[in-house]
Amino acid sequence: MASEDIPAAPERRAVTVRRAPKFVPFLIAGGLLGVVVAAIIAYGFPAGEGFDANSVFGFFLTFCIGGGAVLGAVVALVLDRLSVRRAERAVVESVPDSVPDTDDEDRP
Repeated sequence: MASEDIPAAPERRAVTVRRAPKFVPFLIAGGLLGVVVAAIIAYGFPAGEGFDANSVFGFFLTFCIGGGAVLGAVVALVLDRLSVRRAERAVVESVPDSVPDTDDEDRP
C-alpha cells in the first residue's frame, strides 16, 4: 500500500468571524448628507445682499461634503469597533477535493 492511498488528516485552524462594515459606502453616504445640508443652508435661509443662493451653496458645499465624509468615516469606525467586540471564534478544517483538478482544455 502506497502512502498516496492514505488520506491525510484534515488541518484544523481557529479563525475569528465577524461582520465588518465597508468604509466607502459610509464615506459616500456622509458626502451625500453633506450635499443635502449645504442645500438646506443655501436655499432654506435668506442670502446676504452681496451673494446669491448658488454661490452660497457652492461655498457651503465644499465644507459640508468634507464634514459629511468625516462623519461617515467616524460612524464606520464605531461600527467596526463594535463588530470586533461581537466577533466569534470558530474552528475550521480543510476538506480535500473529491475530484482532482483537470486541465483547462476540458472547459468550454
